[in-house]
Amino acid sequence: MGETLKSIQRAKEFLLKKDAVPTEIIVVDNDSTDSTSDLARSCGASVVEEPKRNIARVRNAGANSAKGDVLVFIDADTIVPDQLLWRINQAMASPSCFGGAVDTVYRPAKTLVKIYLQWWRILGKLAGMAQGATQFFRRDVYASLLGYDESLYMGEDVDFHWRLKQFAKQQNAGVCFIEDIQVVPSARRFDQWSFWRTLIWTNPFFVLAFRRKGRAWRGWYRVIPR
Repeated sequence: MGETLKSIQRAKEFLLKKDAVPTEIIVVDNDSTDSTSDLARSCGASVVEEPKRNIARVRNAGANSAKGDVLVFIDADTIVPDQLLWRINQAMASPSCFGGAVDTVYRPAKTLVKIYLQWWRILGKLAGMAQGATQFFRRDVYASLLGYDESLYMGEDVDFHWRLKQFAKQQNAGVCFIEDIQVVPSARRFDQWSFWRTLIWTNPFFVLAFRRKGRAWRGWYRVIPR
């Protein structure tokens, strides 16, 4: 989390130098047992508590606390480039862009897992999917879509992106996918898991079948890689 906050601070400073756009950083503490909240506050972030282990609820808790017109969601333990917020601000300068996502690159230690995740990255682009390591939306659009679906324990980011695309099309608008820069989420989970466990729990058919079953994702939520 510390490196994530440092990278976001650098992105915030880069944006202020370029466009002088005010920003706020909000960290949602999802029933952590470490010093997440203290670390966040020491970095100048506001902290919101969300005790229930449900990623959609975590995202919505942060959005409900935010004051800005543009919401940017960044997963914990994700390193972002300095240009991130500036590039999002550029994209959102067009009224026809309702929101979007940023290209995501995982860097696991295992070669086979790296190849597998890269394959899904390419396939996802071809299919128009966008995961939630870094997503961004206009607040009014987010509100119109009622936020992330809290009945989902997994895949809430892809679900929201699909709904966003459909809504934008209805309004003669569009979504933006920023791919000239990339964010890098932590790959610790995949480094610690067997390849077969990774294969099952990241398979979209498995996610689609069990995304509303909280019990199916206990291992994802309760066992946090360190």
